[in-house]
Amino acid sequence: MTENISPDEKSVPFYPDHITLEAKVAMWFGIGLIIIGIIGLFHPVGLQPPANPMDTPTHVKPEWYFLAMYQLLKYLPKTAGALVPIILAGIVLVWPFLDHKPDTSAKIVRTRFIVITVLMIILIALTIWGEVS
Repeated sequence: MTENISPDEKSVPFYPDHITLEAKVAMWFGIGLIIIGIIGLFHPVGLQPPANPMDTPTHVKPEWYFLAMYQLLKYLPKTAGALVPIILAGIVLVWPFLDHKPDTSAKIVRTRFIVITVLMIILIALTIWGEVS
């Protein structure tokens, strides 16, 4: 029941067919751009006053993962508020290369646990505080 069809009968020639299709797509795309340009010419978007980067509206809040840093910037000077997260991230990245010895003392493990717990409580508190403020 299957017929032997030569490869020439299955294929579509590139030159007249594909080039014609691409020309039609480009023409309709150009017409669409011209229509959008004409609409924009007769109904321009109004210009707002220029943005002031030093004046943040009160309703603007960052995403939840930046709320702690946002809250930190409210209470620290600008330079310190920008440098503290960078320095802390640098310490976290460099720490494994500096600390090679195994933990043998329970006091060191307990001290690290307490420090990390306090830092996490501060981070969570600043995040919540940033959301409700």
